[in-house]
Amino acid sequence: MINTLIVDDSAMVRDILRDFLEADKDFKIIGEAVDGEDGVQKILSLNPDLVTLDVEMPKMNGLEVIETVMKKISVPIVVITSLDAAKTAYEATLRGALEFYSKETFTMSLSPEKRQVIYETLKRISGIKARKITGFVEPVFFTKPEKRQIRAVVLASSTGGPKALSRFFSLLPGNFPVPVVIVQHNSSGFDKNFTQWLDTFTPLNVKLAEERETLKPGTVYIAQTDKHLFLHGQSPVLCYNDDEPENNQKPAANVLFRTAAECYKDAVISVVLTGMGNDGASGTQKIREMGGITIAQDEETSLIYGMPKAAAETGCVDMVLPLDRIPEELCRLTN
Repeated sequence: MINTLIVDDSAMVRDILRDFLEADKDFKIIGEAVDGEDGVQKILSLNPDLVTLDVEMPKMNGLEVIETVMKKISVPIVVITSLDAAKTAYEATLRGALEFYSKETFTMSLSPEKRQVIYETLKRISGIKARKITGFVEPVFFTKPEKRQIRAVVLASSTGGPKALSRFFSLLPGNFPVPVVIVQHNSSGFDKNFTQWLDTFTPLNVKLAEERETLKPGTVYIAQTDKHLFLHGQSPVLCYNDDEPENNQKPAANVLFRTAAECYKDAVISVVLTGMGNDGASGTQKIREMGGITIAQDEETSLIYGMPKAAAETGCVDMVLPLDRIPEELCRLTN
């Protein structure tokens, strides 16, 4: 059983989350907290396997709760908040929260597939304890790609992605010469706030990808939620479609990667960062098949070594690198 504590000042939200979690036999609600101070006290006394945490609460907000708790114990925390507080939810990931969802997610009719994805994510998260990455991690080069003209970078990330991407872009220089297109698995409606938040970590221009938009150097394009983002044409433009999810993901990195490979042939680099599942794996194969360069984050620096592992296991990854080494390698390959 996953002993779970719900921290939210709204009794209605606590009831909604309790009903959602208890619908899966693996979750056991061992307590509820009605404000931030109550949350800290109960986290420390109950030592739960999982905490769902609101951000905007009386007495102590969610960020303060995370900072206070993490000084004393390591506990998996998932932020569940309103869309209005989305930027704060991303800040929570820098302080130690492992995932976040909008409250609206749990008040709408969820498909059985979507419910199962959330349950599986929470189960994986409940087994994660915070760790600090220390020391030098040796990169793995399966093949040393030859330098060639690169026209774009495509990137996939999921659970743990916001924190990884904030670090990634803080290390990428403002004169990075090619566009970067990202599929980050975000909760519905969080894409605009995610874009604005990520933009604060980089001198590059970060924006939501728009329909029929031409890619420009030095610009980072974020896929909107709930639609597949893909590239089309000899002078590639960004497009969306409403096709079915792939591997329960929409947008799916595989869609972006496949179409990038078709458009750019050997002039594209794919990067798969931390996340659950295997999105990006078959797309990595396609990139490699068309002559492109493929990179995956290593296990040591990944919050969840799911997507990078699946990509590496295809045998089509050129390099497995620590997160901090990936921007450096991208600069080498594109200059």
